[in-house]
Amino acid sequence: MFTKMSLLLAALVFSVSALAAENHYRLGVNGLACPFCAYGIEKRLNKIDGVTEVRVDIGDSVVQVTLKEGNTLTEEQARRAVDEAGFTLRSYAEVDGETGGGNAE
Repeated sequence: MFTKMSLLLAALVFSVSALAAENHYRLGVNGLACPFCAYGIEKRLNKIDGVTEVRVDIGDSVVQVTLKEGNTLTEEQARRAVDEAGFTLRSYAEVDGETGGGNAE
């Protein structure tokens, strides 16, 4: 029983530390107006090496991008992807945590 609990605890600690190691970015994007716009942005950003998640908030014109540990998203990469999707990058910020906190405006 103790061994099973130890393994479970170790797995929990490892999974939490793995989440903390991800890199998070918040992009302000001009021109987002519909789900089709969101799809276009997601498609372009997902082509960047290491991207694990892209979340688009059409109402706030904000895109949150998560990359796995060891990968980063430069402002130039973000600008290029947003431009290729037909939009304009308004702001770029690296943020802490999974919630995409921080203000990129």
